[in-house]
Amino acid sequence: MIITDIRLNGIREPLGFELPYCSLSWKVKETASRRPVREKLTVAADAGFTRVLYEKEAERLRASGEAIPLALSPRTRYFCRVETEGDAGDSACGVSWFETGKMDEPWRAQWIGAQPEDRFHPVFFRDFTLPADAVSARLYVSGLGLYEAYLNGEKAGNDLLAPFCNDYGDAVQAQTYDVTALLKKGGNTLQIFTGNGWYKGRLGYEGRREVFGDRFQAIAELHVALPDGGEAVVCTDESWLYRGSDFEATDIYDGETLNRLLWQGKENPARPVQPLPMKKLTDRYSLPVTVRDSLPVREVIHTPAGETVLDLGQNFTGWLEFTADFPAGTTITLDHGEILQNGNFYNDNYRSAKARMIYVSDGRRETVRAHFTYFGFRYARVTGWPGEARGEDFTGRVVYSDLPDALRLRSSDEKLNRLAANAYWGQRSNFLDMPTDCPQRDERLGWTGDAQVFAPTACFQMDTRAFYRKFLKDLRADQVKHDGIICNYLPNFGGPPGGSSVWGDVATFLPMTLYDFYGDEAALAESYPLMRDWVGWILRQDEEHGGRRLWDFGFHFGDWLAQDGVTPQSMKGGTEDAFIASMYYYASAGKVGRAARILQKTEDAEKFCALAGEIKAAILREYFSPNGRLCVQNQTAYLLCLNFGVWVDRERLMADFRTRLQKDCYAIKGGFVGATMMCRVLAENGMEDLASYFLFQEGFPGWMRCVNLGATTICAGTACWTTARYRARA
Repeated sequence: MIITDIRLNGIREPLGFELPYCSLSWKVKETASRRPVREKLTVAADAGFTRVLYEKEAERLRASGEAIPLALSPRTRYFCRVETEGDAGDSACGVSWFETGKMDEPWRAQWIGAQPEDRFHPVFFRDFTLPADAVSARLYVSGLGLYEAYLNGEKAGNDLLAPFCNDYGDAVQAQTYDVTALLKKGGNTLQIFTGNGWYKGRLGYEGRREVFGDRFQAIAELHVALPDGGEAVVCTDESWLYRGSDFEATDIYDGETLNRLLWQGKENPARPVQPLPMKKLTDRYSLPVTVRDSLPVREVIHTPAGETVLDLGQNFTGWLEFTADFPAGTTITLDHGEILQNGNFYNDNYRSAKARMIYVSDGRRETVRAHFTYFGFRYARVTGWPGEARGEDFTGRVVYSDLPDALRLRSSDEKLNRLAANAYWGQRSNFLDMPTDCPQRDERLGWTGDAQVFAPTACFQMDTRAFYRKFLKDLRADQVKHDGIICNYLPNFGGPPGGSSVWGDVATFLPMTLYDFYGDEAALAESYPLMRDWVGWILRQDEEHGGRRLWDFGFHFGDWLAQDGVTPQSMKGGTEDAFIASMYYYASAGKVGRAARILQKTEDAEKFCALAGEIKAAILREYFSPNGRLCVQNQTAYLLCLNFGVWVDRERLMADFRTRLQKDCYAIKGGFVGATMMCRVLAENGMEDLASYFLFQEGFPGWMRCVNLGATTICAGTACWTTARYRARA
């Protein structure tokens, strides 16, 4: 018997994370036992478990999430031990730890910046001396827009693109790094490099800049425990200096220019800047974004246009890494794209995003990578490389959030395997801190509709607990500012306020999906206000429009990108928006009622379950004939009814649905709503034969058509065939 995968709030050994609650989970493997007969959880202040802070023993603890009701202290490490005995007589013990960040402890450091007239990318630095070797050291640090911190030339931590993507008006995340091994007795240098990022670079369709701020800033506290029991603390303040860095340009959409010949300017004293409200500076809640995989170049292509193009054989998110050893002044340019057109490099589908990496050498030998950007690509055009560029000169680094794999599909059908791999790579590419719609063009936003429909697939493929908690936290922060409305995308920096069905219903669907997969009541309780207030907002609008219990008002995306619209070019499908919205109104009310029952909120449970009943009755009156005929005659309408259990006569509904599919020549007609649930709903209603047929269709529109065209990823919406739980033909 082995206890493995011990996690706190879904994170393995979290260091410096925000911990509004503590829920410990674990797994038991390699055992002959079928159930535990004794389990014990111990939390201590020391690795030897002599200073016990909390202990609980029972026949069976909640391995999916056992609450630890412990008052935590700032900058403190806690040790956890799980012991279990099985009914077959075997036993095991597992140990882990977690460490708090600054929490609500006042910061001794100040935000620092450059002089207003210095518009270059600054690097802030300070030299300091330690009287002895460090016993332990923690760096508490953040920077705007993005930052990387270095101690004595070595990077602190393995985070990339910190402090990550959220509404910086709501919170700026501070990271905690164990830098004990980077310090030395005597002279040390701490540096903080900065880049534009989401904070002050281009963001959104209109290419707005400086959405959240217009100045580079940094804040840091280095706490060093010394052998004599004392502590040395280095803080950002007016004693720090700055100069221009080698980063000439940084942008999420456009890329990065690292110019080693760039004039760095003289050293200047840093200036304390108008501080952000310290309530915005919070312990991190984003998972680390790191290099998760590496890819070799599959082929070097010499195109008809005379270009040198690297083909990595797989669309992914990240960058290329190479070793530079060139004469000073050599300029290497890498342009990134997803496809070739007529055999030549092509990335016009990136719209205005340049997606370009430029490196200018000063003659040194070094490893070159992007620091403050990322690319979604399979192909890279190389310009300026001395001599012949070889595949072995480059390595693709796959970058996304620290999400462990949960399930991978292997079958006897290679096309099905490729489709499953495409869904997996699509998640890898779009789960870089925010569940985005796409990782390559001038968008890369956290669209709530994409997140809602893809969540079950995402949970099958990876452990998404902590990743989605961050997204839900961001949703809640935005919702509070907008009286219950759920935005269309995050960060919500302008445009329509939101409030569309399906998209906004991520507020109820996602928390319940996470509960169904992971069973963590503490996480559900944290999301409950988000769920309740979303349905509460719809209900208020409903009352203002006559209280008919139908959501037949406001803007809705509807069955977005469906095939049965007014014209083949229509963005919306043919299913009536009000029908779709009312069905989701019903489903969301029911989910809030269910969550309230789980959380023992009796009054809310009765209220929202009753509301769901009223909505269902209104749908049946409005959209069904007395004899049980569904009056909305298209695929998506039937799928919604079967999915949410709304019918007068289920057998008639299923028979009429089969007739509808026959009339549609068994072609997929649905979009974001219909197509994403098709295979699962068919399989769950005894129509596995049809689910299999649709899954393996090779014509347009069909999932296998993408495979036949050579696709190596698939977008979140169309990847949702996997929510059929691989039942169609796995």
